[in-house]
Amino acid sequence: MGLDKADDAGVYRITDDLAMIQTVDFFTPIVDDPYQFGQIAAANALSDIYAMGGVPKTAMNLVAFPLKKMDMSVLREILKGGIDKMREADVVLVGGHSIEDNELKYGLSVTGFVHPDRVLTKKNIRQGDILILTKPLGTGIVNTAVKAGIADAKTVETVTRIMAALNKDAAEVMTRYPVHACTDITGFGLLGHLAEMVQDSGLGLRIFADRIPLIPEALEYAAMGLIPAGAYRNREFREAMTEFSPNVSRLIQHILFDPQTSGGLLICVEKGKSNDLLARLQEKGMETSAIIGQVIEMPIEKILIA
Repeated sequence: MGLDKADDAGVYRITDDLAMIQTVDFFTPIVDDPYQFGQIAAANALSDIYAMGGVPKTAMNLVAFPLKKMDMSVLREILKGGIDKMREADVVLVGGHSIEDNELKYGLSVTGFVHPDRVLTKKNIRQGDILILTKPLGTGIVNTAVKAGIADAKTVETVTRIMAALNKDAAEVMTRYPVHACTDITGFGLLGHLAEMVQDSGLGLRIFADRIPLIPEALEYAAMGLIPAGAYRNREFREAMTEFSPNVSRLIQHILFDPQTSGGLLICVEKGKSNDLLARLQEKGMETSAIIGQVIEMPIEKILIA
């Protein structure tokens, strides 16, 4: 699994009962604290392995650092944050590569493993399946407010904690249930990733806007016009596949297209097991996890949001 279809990571079969998952991700700082930036970047990179149903095992650092602009203590804190997050995930750092650059960037190349029969992709949704989201939306909008100096300390702490949280526990829980498809919510926003799941499926999706978990401050900041440019690009790219009911406000629509950083897992599970899976996720500490929609027969390749 690789270039022939777009998914969260590449998968290479090694033996009949072992496959290797590979992914890579890095980006510029989205928070001021270098240690927290390291934590978020590492959690974000590891997430693709969890979304494929696998377990991450090794990682390599990717660093671009402006030596002439920043003190090396900043880089040490970033790497410490990344290493601590890898340790939390039981992942071994085996190396890396760094270059001098005008703009700071950090991330990981990650290798994980999965049984070939248990690989999860975006493309296996089935009629009647239920959609569960494990983290609240709104990190892109809140981070825009942070950059503008509008967000208070409590909000900064909340959004940082959400982005730095691993999807490890959610991935472990879902292995016990009949999950048919999965992805993690990142730069394309919730509706962008839902579009990837429903495209070429021969099915449609119904999303319950009032059930979607949100960072409360995201609505406030969206009302102030603090919408990242990526949200508008996401809408432009996928708007033809979405149909909003009149009761879904423009502010909610912005949040559904909002590009996320290190977002939650979007899990597509057999209907009869969805409530049990949700309860187990919440018991494991993912209190905001919620059933947000279902797979429907018609309209084909459309997302209805009501």
